[in-house]
Amino acid sequence: MPFHAVTAHRAQLGEGPFWDVDTQALYWVNIAGKQALRLMGGRLRVWQLPEPVSAFIPCERGDALVTLSSGVYRLDLVTEALTLLCVADPQPGNRGNEARCDANGRLWLGTMQNNIGAQGEDLPITRRSGGLFRIDTDGQVTPLLHGLGIPNTLLWSDDGAHVHFGDSLDGTLYRHAIQADGQLAPAQAWFGPHTRGGPDGSAMDVEGYIWNARWDGSCLLRLTPDGAVDRILELPISRPTSCVFGGPNLTTLYITSAASPLDHPLDGAVLAIEVDVPGKPCHRFAG
Repeated sequence: MPFHAVTAHRAQLGEGPFWDVDTQALYWVNIAGKQALRLMGGRLRVWQLPEPVSAFIPCERGDALVTLSSGVYRLDLVTEALTLLCVADPQPGNRGNEARCDANGRLWLGTMQNNIGAQGEDLPITRRSGGLFRIDTDGQVTPLLHGLGIPNTLLWSDDGAHVHFGDSLDGTLYRHAIQADGQLAPAQAWFGPHTRGGPDGSAMDVEGYIWNARWDGSCLLRLTPDGAVDRILELPISRPTSCVFGGPNLTTLYITSAASPLDHPLDGAVLAIEVDVPGKPCHRFAG
């Protein structure tokens, strides 16, 4: 299958791809480089931010959310002004990591111990201080999980009854039932660990299969709804970090990646490939 890099940009830590159906635009971030990026109409725009940023998600009202180390902010895409929406995780020394919106347009944010130094260098992770939080359009925060290591992957079943959620420190993707009060039932191990790297971000296709990026595994795993490996998609990058379905028919798979010691030419690029099954669309923040 032919891959191509969608821009010449290379990220230290590319993450959080989001495809906006209405504008046919791809959003993503360079966490360590403190950059929010958008590719629309063949043109790349970069917003330089004051802190590491883990997600860049458009809002229904026309601005976007950015999840920075100090909180969740609204970003005015024209003036570049930042306005604090909320501090989801008050734990000192934590930062945001995985973030996606559910079908109701609420933001779910997974946090972790900050592992990025002032110059973008890696810092060791020494504690499981992260959590999972749900954020309503008015900024109200509901804690859902605590004691997390490296939260990655947030995907919901069509009926909204379950969420898939991963912790890379465990090498495992979990499945939680969503209870009537909105809280999560205890985790059920759904997939992993696996020999092909650790679990990072994921996307779901219309058949309910999950495409999981494998950090240090140079591949995506397509996983069946029962948690078995359906196929391995080999990649020309060392550290794929996440993926999203986009394009006019949601059959273009966009894959973010990070730099690595192996220094492959495409490490840090966003790759695109056409696949044989369409994916499910992303949801904007409803606010």
